Amino acid sequence: MADAQFSAPRPTLACEITPERVISARASRAASASGVEAYSSRTVAAGTVAPSLAPHNVLDGDALRRAISESLGEVAGGARDVIAILPDAAVRVVLLEVESLPDKAEDALGFVRFRLRKSLPFDVDAAAVSYHARLAGDTFHLVAAVTPLAVLEEYESAFRDTGYSPGVVQPSMLAALGLVDASPAAMIVKVDAAHATVAIVDAGQLRLFRQLDIILTPSEKGLDLAANVRPSLVFFEDTYKSRINRIFFTGAVPLADVRDALEEQTGIRPQELVAMQTGENQSSNAVPKSWLSGVLGALA
Repeated sequence: MADAQFSAPRPTLACEITPERVISARASRAASASGVEAYSSRTVAAGTVAPSLAPHNVLDGDALRRAISESLGEVAGGARDVIAILPDAAVRVVLLEVESLPDKAEDALGFVRFRLRKSLPFDVDAAAVSYHARLAGDTFHLVAAVTPLAVLEEYESAFRDTGYSPGVVQPSMLAALGLVDASPAAMIVKVDAAHATVAIVDAGQLRLFRQLDIILTPSEKGLDLAANVRPSLVFFEDTYKSRINRIFFTGAVPLADVRDALEEQTGIRPQELVAMQTGENQSSNAVPKSWLSGVLGALA
């Protein structure tokens, strides 16, 4: 995650770190083709990674480096530049609307940092800040991703120590949004073992982004999730006077476990975010398609 905006050619490899596993993928190398050519996965033991905005996310560095090396090694094909995808809980995503933005990149970054200063639970001067600005009418809509430098270094060093260069760093949900047509309003729900991230896109813009700490109990996971997701839908529809008619679901929980509860709470039948062909699995580990949304979106 570099300051300002990334403009160099994007890597053809992507690798996502989650509390449960490491997932890697390689974009198609054929000039006439698109999508992912191959992917691989390695499970990690519970407690290897504990994502948060505080230091000490990586609790077992040896295990994480081994998983990265083995997973990427099966798909890299000699490439070393990689899009590193971090858990959403390790990155704060903030949406801003401003009337003006300085022309010079350095001044614009300083302005964004200033605007973020009071909305973060950590020192923005000791953080990496990346942002995307889109002008709509007379207003700049900014999506800023921020993480403490100490946290970022834990993840980046795990890649560097295994011989890979994390030239681009993204949080998981922002990566997955690469799979979404943002023209009609849509809600995207992405879950892992202890968190749910909710995003709403509409008219080509990211309108809402929320991270929820939620423990999905085996017997009540659908009800737990639906009860936490519904307020975001209501807030968006009341604020923007626009109706959501699509909900996409992805992550560590099977959609079948939560579909009925989500539909009952929202009135919308959720669908899988990952519906495309995903290339060839290079690993002996079975990887549910829902786990691939981060790497697929990053390489889309």
